[in-house]
Amino acid sequence: MGKTPTREEAFALLKKYNQDEALIKHALAVEAVMIHFANKFGEDVDKWQVIGLIHDLDYEKYPDEHCHKTKEILEQENWPEEYIRAVLSHGYKICTDVEPVGKMEKVLYTIDELTGLIAATALMRPGQSILNLTTKSVKKKWKQKSFAAGVDRDIIQEGLQMLGMDLEEVIEETIKGMQSAAEEIGLKGNL
Repeated sequence: MGKTPTREEAFALLKKYNQDEALIKHALAVEAVMIHFANKFGEDVDKWQVIGLIHDLDYEKYPDEHCHKTKEILEQENWPEEYIRAVLSHGYKICTDVEPVGKMEKVLYTIDELTGLIAATALMRPGQSILNLTTKSVKKKWKQKSFAAGVDRDIIQEGLQMLGMDLEEVIEETIKGMQSAAEEIGLKGNL
């Protein structure tokens, strides 16, 4: 079964395997969005938060073994199987064959890439802030395939279908989640 990891334990583990500031900010952004969606859906906030924070644990040190190394590390740390599975599911069709099934897994799968597009959009704005970022601005950038070209829009689309939600709503909710951590993720800007 494994012990239930705390946020502090998850963050310490993240810092043990990641020094890159951009990767840590991404983890904090995904964590904030997972908290937001857990609250929205009346789910276990602590669980969603920890999974969001730890989802890219192995990416800096083991990019070619992404998700697989995390599984190894989390098993050694005696994490619950449910947490490990959730982390693996965000790599579905990219580096794992673990399909997102529960709501938590589907949200993580959908918003992981989306946080990158939203962050890039915020940084392009004059104030470089997420605090006044609109859904409309992000949707405009969504259509420009050359903008944030590394963001896999097909994965986001697939996630939206899994969740039964539309793009506009998920962008709006993801922005709200990221706004709650604007300073920690470097997107408070000049406001």
